[in-house]
Amino acid sequence: MKKIINPFVHLDGYCCFGCAPHNPFGVKMEFYEDGDDIVSQWAARLEFQGWFNTLHGGIQSVLLDEICGWVVMRKLQTAGVTSKMETRFLKSVPADGSLLTLRARIVEMRRQIAIISAELYDAEGTLCSQATCTYFTFPQDKAREEMHFTSCDVE
Repeated sequence: MKKIINPFVHLDGYCCFGCAPHNPFGVKMEFYEDGDDIVSQWAARLEFQGWFNTLHGGIQSVLLDEICGWVVMRKLQTAGVTSKMETRFLKSVPADGSLLTLRARIVEMRRQIAIISAELYDAEGTLCSQATCTYFTFPQDKAREEMHFTSCDVE
């Protein structure tokens, strides 16, 4: 797996809840490329729990949505926005610091629309939640001019 370089870390005002490494309230995700998949490993901490020692479903959705966004950036080399997200919660996720794994990939492209599938696995490799995200992707020139997106490379 190759680590994906975050193209936004040098931009003033960058404070994404999902991926900004300096956001004190964020989840600070990092991403890797593994063939067609984008992968992230993240430790589920107690401050993100819903019920006792259970990762909040909203946080699970954030993680799944964020990795889908990085699929768009890395695989399509542009930016986009979520226009629809369908999430299924299959098993509770412990918020005990154990390492979770998220994986996502493009399953369909229709003009500027990317359909992305994502999964969240617990430390034992059990599928806990999954999402299908529909992303509206921007033309590369618009992503460059309006969103300061240049490229999304690997180390």
